[in-house]
Amino acid sequence: MLERIQSVSAIVLGCAFTWIGIQHFTDVEFFVPIVPAILGNAEFWVYVSGVVEILLGLTMIAPATRARAAQATAVFLVVVYWANLNMWVNDIAIGGQTFSFAAHVLRAIAQLGLIGVALFIARGRTAE
Repeated sequence: MLERIQSVSAIVLGCAFTWIGIQHFTDVEFFVPIVPAILGNAEFWVYVSGVVEILLGLTMIAPATRARAAQATAVFLVVVYWANLNMWVNDIAIGGQTFSFAAHVLRAIAQLGLIGVALFIARGRTAE
């Protein structure tokens, strides 16, 4: 039963990551504002993170690469939280709106939850 839950979780999270990664190409301007200025060329980083999200999503769906992809996804979620923190600390609007303190706290909790799900998936058996 646990393996089934991990498998379904991997497919759902993998599809979500793939879809969000695609959004990095179809709505670049949505993501540009939260890229930390110190990185320079925000559009470049939006595209790079989009490619990474698509690759992580697709490899999490595939049973043979699922565990490694889930581990990499957890690391990726820690790294990209920098953009969310930048948005919070500098009160940057995304999609035309700024978030309240409570919304930022909920986003941080959601990010931790996603990291937890990725690590849960990573504990699963790989296809042989």
